[in-house]
Amino acid sequence: MSDDTKVQSASATTAGVSRRSLLKGSAAALGTTALFESIRMAFPGGVPYAHAAEAPETTKATLGFIALTDAAPLFVAKEKGLFDKYGMTDVNVAKQASWGTTRDNLVLGSEGNGIDGAHILTPMPYLISAGKVTQNNVPTPMYILARLNLDSQCISVGQEYIDLKIGLDTKPFKEALEKKKASGKPVKAAMTFPGGTHDLWIRYWLAAGGIDPDKDIETIVVPPAQMVANMKVGTMDCFCVCEPWNEQLVHQKIGYTALTTGELWNKHPEKAFGMRAAYVDKNPKAAKALLKAVMEAQMWCEKMENRAEVAAICAKRQWINVPVADVVDRMKGDFDYGTGKVVKNSPHIMKYWADHASYPFQSHDLWFITEDQRWNKFEADLDAKALIRKVNREDLWREAAKELSVPAAEIPTSTSRGKETFFDGKVFDPENPAAYLASLDIKRIA
Repeated sequence: MSDDTKVQSASATTAGVSRRSLLKGSAAALGTTALFESIRMAFPGGVPYAHAAEAPETTKATLGFIALTDAAPLFVAKEKGLFDKYGMTDVNVAKQASWGTTRDNLVLGSEGNGIDGAHILTPMPYLISAGKVTQNNVPTPMYILARLNLDSQCISVGQEYIDLKIGLDTKPFKEALEKKKASGKPVKAAMTFPGGTHDLWIRYWLAAGGIDPDKDIETIVVPPAQMVANMKVGTMDCFCVCEPWNEQLVHQKIGYTALTTGELWNKHPEKAFGMRAAYVDKNPKAAKALLKAVMEAQMWCEKMENRAEVAAICAKRQWINVPVADVVDRMKGDFDYGTGKVVKNSPHIMKYWADHASYPFQSHDLWFITEDQRWNKFEADLDAKALIRKVNREDLWREAAKELSVPAAEIPTSTSRGKETFFDGKVFDPENPAAYLASLDIKRIA
């Protein structure tokens, strides 16, 4: 049959349709239109892939973040519609002023105008769950669903020490600090939250060179976004924080990068995706949907061909609110330390997915707890492994990975990454954390 014959046949058939059947068909069409319109209104980001039985218990969640580049998976999940893709169509990704604010809002929960989860310093869910950093020491149970990244924090030093070009070795820094103290001036090291990752990195670095972070220098808390401004007015001599603040410091010639934290501990764990246990227990499908969106965003962020766009997204006003130039180079692995030292394609580039970056190894959580014991944030007799079993939800990560069809090679076969070696030769064996503690010279624990 020719195309013309098909058209004539179709016209003849239409002409033969009764008025009643035509009206009936129009009504059916209108019903279908209304149905599609109701679906469109229910899922403005697109109909989720899940079957009804897999649909989340709620489409709502409020997730906090601090203005740092390791929060990029949350930015990307929101901007690329990944939360919507997994049925979480009403996710608010809300900027927090400080890690203290993040803690307070997690304690409140969204029901109390707080937040349900957050981009968070890995030790914080443990400190919050144990009531170590909460008001009246009242615990708020938390879960870690994923790690968000490895490496790429930095320790920066003020421009007054530029002639020393301080790096991994803090012995020259110790001498300079002693001279400054002798002249009657205070010396201070800034980090972002007591017992948090930045606190532990800068303490480890200082102590490795013989500087007691509690006795030889005052350790202070400064929110990440305020680090550069405080360094400019001389509030501190050094600080530890994530990007883009170290790179911005170099661009403004206020200080320089002493080291990236991957030089302290290669491929070290950093931030986590943490959520209130109450939210996850009440909404397990919604929590897993959030987790899958974040994991997919991590995979996207990892790709080098996407790194320029990741930097551009991070720089946006609603996220970090800085010039793209303060983000893009280190996002691509190019580090200008501000001392004449320039490293291209650094092995310590931020990893969002590579090297099992997303998987929350229990052995890494044990190191953080052990270090917090070192500095008296946790008691010496804490049953760390019992606490980890309560907080670390690597089981949910594995379920999400399976549903995302993550290749077997990208899923760890153990909850432990094994022994970890630091730049100064110290070794952390998760089977014997007491031996690690005993090997450390400067500590608060007996």
